[in-house]
Amino acid sequence: MSGHPLRSALLLLVALGAVGAGGYAVQQSLYAGREPLDLTPDAVLDEAPPPATAPAAPASTVPLIDAAWVSATAARAGIPEPAVLAYARGTVRVDPDCGLGWTTLAGIGWVESQHGAIGGRRLRADGTSSRKILGPALDGDGGFAAIPATAESTRWHGDPDWDHAVGPLQFIPSTWDDWASDGDGDGRTDPNDIDDAAYAAARYLCHDDADLTTGTGWARGVFSYNHAQAYVDSVYAAATSYASRTS
Repeated sequence: MSGHPLRSALLLLVALGAVGAGGYAVQQSLYAGREPLDLTPDAVLDEAPPPATAPAAPASTVPLIDAAWVSATAARAGIPEPAVLAYARGTVRVDPDCGLGWTTLAGIGWVESQHGAIGGRRLRADGTSSRKILGPALDGDGGFAAIPATAESTRWHGDPDWDHAVGPLQFIPSTWDDWASDGDGDGRTDPNDIDDAAYAAARYLCHDDADLTTGTGWARGVFSYNHAQAYVDSVYAAATSYASRTS
């Protein structure tokens, strides 16, 4: 991903906040009181769903995504194959009326952690990164939320005092408690596994009958994942770029 135009957007990351599901945040003065971007529909809203090699699966099973599609799409997009597979599975498993496209999950995955590869990490075939991804301590410094750790959350990040956002999609532990998902059918729910995190993010974005098929609905959904206008803008840029490369 060297030279990707959105790499510079990561320089805006000054802390990981406690809003929505994700951990990205910018200085609160940049977005306080602003409404979600009113986007017009385009490729990110319009793309065809990933091809499945089996009929739509019940919620308790993992859909089979066409391996050739995963490989070709990953190559064109410049995204690790395990990440593309995770995003596709997450998209297929939620209510199709939600209108979630895999590129929206990919946009979130890029902004949050470069698909689990940030800082020289490597996304392994099992969906985990070669080194765990933790956001900074949510200790209230710099105007950000202060979230004390609990015994349950400490097991994810190892800090007995303060919470941290965890994994490739940067889930706050308390949010993970609500949305923990098994995306690959291994019987575990782990925010450090992009398979589980992508499915949880898909469920989060599509809850309460969300409709991402319009620009306003899409922006509102991504804004709910993290309440920052800069975040919505960055995810939109990444998602539309992936849609353009793979169309």
